[in-house]
Parts: sequence; structure tokens; C-alpha cells
Amino acid sequence: MRAILADDEELALRYLEKQLLAIGSVEVIGKYADVEEALEAVAANPPDVVFLDIEMPVLSGVEAAELLAQRAPGTDIVFVTAFEEYAVKAFELNAVDYILKPVEKERLARTVARLAERKGHPPIPPASRAVMIRSFQVLEMDLAKTEPIPWRTTKAQELFAYLLHHRAQPVRKDALLEVLWPEVDIKRGYTQLYTTIYQIRKTMESLGADVRIVNYEKGYRLELNDVKIDAEEWEKGVMETKLEPGTLELHLGLLELYRGDYLAEYDYLWAESERQRLKTICFRHVMRLAEWLDSEGKRMEAVSVYYRALRMFPYSEEVHFSLMRQYAKLGDWSSVDKGYAALERMMRDEFDSEVPQPIRSWYREHKRT
Repeated sequence: MRAILADDEELALRYLEKQLLAIGSVEVIGKYADVEEALEAVAANPPDVVFLDIEMPVLSGVEAAELLAQRAPGTDIVFVTAFEEYAVKAFELNAVDYILKPVEKERLARTVARLAERKGHPPIPPASRAVMIRSFQVLEMDLAKTEPIPWRTTKAQELFAYLLHHRAQPVRKDALLEVLWPEVDIKRGYTQLYTTIYQIRKTMESLGADVRIVNYEKGYRLELNDVKIDAEEWEKGVMETKLEPGTLELHLGLLELYRGDYLAEYDYLWAESERQRLKTICFRHVMRLAEWLDSEGKRMEAVSVYYRALRMFPYSEEVHFSLMRQYAKLGDWSSVDKGYAALERMMRDEFDSEVPQPIRSWYREHKRT
């Protein structure tokens, strides 16, 4: 069941949306502090129900309800207000229900059940399975298994990725046009934007993922609800998990979670800054883990982690040198020589340069011992 919320109090809007999402059978497709914008949204894309505050500036909820009855006669109205004296007027306008603030979840659930019965929509329970969006290397979704998301178009994929990238904040529609349709005239651009938003919503619905694009004033915001993002979970784990014997397996698991750089499969210029930021965190993590393993006397395990770092950062002088020094600690001079030869080739082929002087000096000293 699709709903639009209208209330001039931002906190009230957020609270009502949160309660509806917790109930789990309502998709909030837009929420507005400006009732006139709400009326425009209803006319353009009529929802099943509008939750409408009565006391609003410029145009009251009662006046708005009268206009809604004309513009979207199939849309139900539920009044939400702090003033009980409006109840009679609400039912004169054929409102389905009248809820007093602060909204209680149990009371709201009864209203939603009544709406579902009127619309013939059975209540939909909240998603019970864990879902994760994977953004390292490629964009995928973990449901029963990890699989690519079946996008209708490449624009749908990029728009979803962009909203995911800015998930903590609303994104204005004109900003989306500048990023995704910079060469298209404004009227056509908006048409393509609305079509693509619709495609994404249908894709998420077909997957059964509780991911929603919510209209927010003059833009959109992606709401993930209980869906997790691999990059977010990975960064939290790296930053908050101490390196100690009891957490070693967790840190090795974090290495596995980083499957590749952030959205590396795509040439999204807007993702480059985040890609480099996460890559820097990853570099520090893998090097810190290898150094910790060495300090704990787990030198072969440290070698293994350094090799992983080399696969992830093949052009890093620091990784090459660290691996050479690790082999030196093990007394494996043949591997030191092979490592130095590999570094020479990399510097020559990729940078048309020599091995840096400090590393050359270290290697010559090693050869004399």
C-alpha cells in the first residue's frame, strides 16, 4: 500500500514514517512539509492513502482534503493532528480515520489494517531475512544468495548507485539531472528521471528487498531500513574491532569482505573520491594486520597477508618492500631476491623508474650479509 505524508513539522513527518515502516505494510512514496507540494505529488502519482496533518500554514488539512477529493477521488485520507475538535469535520470529508498525536503504533496499526481491508491489500510483514547490498567491485545484492541486480537499464543502475552513495541525505532532482542526463533538455530529463525511479522501485519490489526511494521535498532519498551495505559494515568493522588474538578471524573476514575497490567495475566519476578513501583505509588495515601478525610471531601468516596486499596493491613500493623484509626475517634469501626482481620490473614497466634509493641500499646491505 502506497502512502504520502503531509505535515509542516519535520519531526512529526519522520516519526510517522518510522512508525509506518515498523508496521511493515506501507510504502511511503513521499513526505512533504509543504501541503501544496503534496497535492502536486498526489495528482501526478496518486497513492492509496494520504496521511494529512490538519493544522498547516497557507492551506489547512481540511482544505487540502477537499482538493484531494477532486484531484484523486480514489485516494483515501487519514487525518493526523493534535486537535480532537476536528474529528467531526474529518468524517464529514469521508476520511478513513482520524489519529491523534503523538501517534501510537498500536493505534496506527489498526488504521493500516482498515486501509488494507478497504484496498484489498493483505498486510505485508516486514522482511525477516538479512539483506546486504554489495558495492565492492560490482553492485550486487545478497538475498538467498549473492547475485547481480537485474537492472532494466544502465541508467537505473547508476541512479540507484548514486542514491546509495548519498544514502544519508536527500538528493535534489536537478542535481540528478546534472549527473546522469547532462546533455538532455530539462523536460525530457525529468521524464527520464521519473521513468528510471519507477524502474528502480519495481526492481526492488521484484527482489523483495526493503529498499525504498522516498520523495523528499524537491528530490529523493534512499531508505535502506534493515538492509546493510558491505562497504559500511566493512568500514565499521575495521575501525571498531581491535587487533588482538580473539579478533584475528574477524579481521581475516574483513579482508574477504573487501572484494575489490568501491564500484570499481563502473566508470562513475562521482564515486572516485569515496573509492580512494576506502582504498586508503583498506591499505592501512591490511598492512597493520600483517605487522601485528609479525609482532605475534606468526611470520608465515604475515607473509600470506602481505601477498594478499600485493594482489590488492600491485604497484605499491611499500608492500613489495614489506614482503621482502618479512622473508629476510625468515631467512628466506631466495624469496628476498625474487621480491626485489619483481619490484625492479614493476618500477620499470609501470613508472619507467628505478627502485627507490632506500630500498636499493637495504637490498645491497642484505646481499653483503
